Amino acid sequence: MKKLDLEPRSFEKTRAFPGSTGNPFDRVLYGLLRIDKIPTIIIFFILGAYALAGSLPQILEEKTTLTRWGVTFFSFLLLDWAMLFFLPVLRISFGPVKTVLLMLASLRLPFAFLPPPFNIVMQILGTLMVFFGFYFEPFQINVNHERLSLKGFSSKKTLRLLHLGDLHIERTTIREKKLIKKIHELAPDLILFSGDVLNLSYLTDETAKADAISFFNQLKAPYGVFGVLGSPAVDSADLFAMLAEQTPFVWLKDDIQTLSTGAGKINLVGLTCSHNPDQDEKKLAALELPTEGVTILLYHSPDLAPNASRYPIDLQLSGHTHAGQIRLPLFGAFFTGSLYGRIFESGRYLVNGLPLYITSGLGMEGAAAPRVRFFARPELILWELSG
Repeated sequence: MKKLDLEPRSFEKTRAFPGSTGNPFDRVLYGLLRIDKIPTIIIFFILGAYALAGSLPQILEEKTTLTRWGVTFFSFLLLDWAMLFFLPVLRISFGPVKTVLLMLASLRLPFAFLPPPFNIVMQILGTLMVFFGFYFEPFQINVNHERLSLKGFSSKKTLRLLHLGDLHIERTTIREKKLIKKIHELAPDLILFSGDVLNLSYLTDETAKADAISFFNQLKAPYGVFGVLGSPAVDSADLFAMLAEQTPFVWLKDDIQTLSTGAGKINLVGLTCSHNPDQDEKKLAALELPTEGVTILLYHSPDLAPNASRYPIDLQLSGHTHAGQIRLPLFGAFFTGSLYGRIFESGRYLVNGLPLYITSGLGMEGAAAPRVRFFARPELILWELSG
């Protein structure tokens, strides 16, 4: 658990918020998609140019354009193309191929200039990393067990609360099937969802919507399934209205639901996320938070935690960051989509005395973002809440 003493910042002068339509990151993700409109033959010529550039020292030494290393490097680039091409064919993920292929080629290029045998060793390592990040890790779902003792609960009984978030469904894949199986095995008393149902690339896709409805129809818990809207750029009121109408899902829209459980009374505070903590704290302040029982705040982004710590809340559950989705050991996430930078990545925090858990999520970002997880495994969090 990370303990933070963090004064709430003012974002009055902030013009672009993470998770909102049109923010810089959003524009880059959609702008890069233009690469996928380039004809395939042109992409292969570009890969050939990468291969020539990567074998330039050999070309100068051997005084020939076609070198053994140039052919070898080009083969690694083709292998990347094959692995990306088969992702949708095998119904693993459904992201762009050409855009991500050129991203990978650009990452490989600097290592092509290493002297042998280090150049080929690094390219083999790159291929293994591509397989690990695209084919393996996105489907290794961790179940993290957390415990919290609360004054408002009985010491004799425990409430099993399951927190999940950031589904980003494109289609029903092996991940969604594994998820449902794990959730049924865990048999939680209560399920809470912290937002982001569909993938950015599939917001208007009817099949994705139908698969999302199917997913939520398979969620069952004695005390119900509750959730909030995620980022404005992802979740729509229309989709959540469909979920609320056609599935057991209960949509919390800036309101409070009080449940009587065997362990005690629980107050679920569901707040719609605008990603502007200044604005969303005003909505929180307008709610009459109960003084009895245990109060849990469900809010998509962790950025509200410093503000929420000023209110009688026992636990905040959030997501949004995907744990960075691409991480390095010891270093952590490259990017989190948080106004507080890399302070909020994932896991359990104590922010000014307020317990906060940021789930690393289950799905992956859309648009031009690679459908990859690297040292940022998807997760479910099972809480055991007791007195």
